[in-house]
Amino acid sequence: MSGQFAGKVAWVTGGSQGIGKGVVKMFAERGAAVVIGYSSNRDIAEDLARSIRDAGGKAVAAGGDIRNADVARTSVELALQEFGRLDILVTAAGVAGRQMLQDITEEDYRQTFDINVWGTIASIQAAAPHLTSPGGKIVTITSRMALNPFPGAALYAGAKNAVNAITESFARELGPRGITVNAVAPGLIKSERMAKAVETRGHETVAITPLARIGMPEDIAGVVAFLASDDSRWVTGRVIRADGGIV
Repeated sequence: MSGQFAGKVAWVTGGSQGIGKGVVKMFAERGAAVVIGYSSNRDIAEDLARSIRDAGGKAVAAGGDIRNADVARTSVELALQEFGRLDILVTAAGVAGRQMLQDITEEDYRQTFDINVWGTIASIQAAAPHLTSPGGKIVTITSRMALNPFPGAALYAGAKNAVNAITESFARELGPRGITVNAVAPGLIKSERMAKAVETRGHETVAITPLARIGMPEDIAGVVAFLASDDSRWVTGRVIRADGGIV
């Protein structure tokens, strides 16, 4: 396939649903070969990969708990075996939750930080040695909640703040190799995982959003595509808010 990312190979963690799925579809439509990461639902990921191949693209699914560093390494190995290179990593795997102070458990803490933070680190750690240099691109998915958390979002906002910090740190570490590392911080996005949140606070969010609607996965995918393209070659270590303009 021809397009903006023709000849490029992208690995998208959490790529079978939500924002990750939107990113996978946009990369594939623009010519990239894609490794679709998923946690447990292999059928959804395989169906997405099959639909991309049926449309003339290149895609494979790579599954497993992203908290396991071996899963990250295996996914990178699959990209190299199937497509011969790795140019782009997007870390879209994550979990969100809402727990008030008195309800937070150690299990909540470990799941939130292990998946959102360690999963991001493990993915970057596995991919970095193999990314195109110069020219490799890493895009992490964080959240505007890290900047302005509401009650009950302490764990999630804390984890995403950590992702912001490691994004900036790894940008400095990998910059000498010509690899950029940036983050996208979405607001509320209409997706499978956020369906309940959209239902419960969607109207409130629309009311304070200048663009007056709920974000869609493709809205975030467009920002990711910019950060994964050569057009962003002078941007690194930055967190780009994509939330419809909420103050």
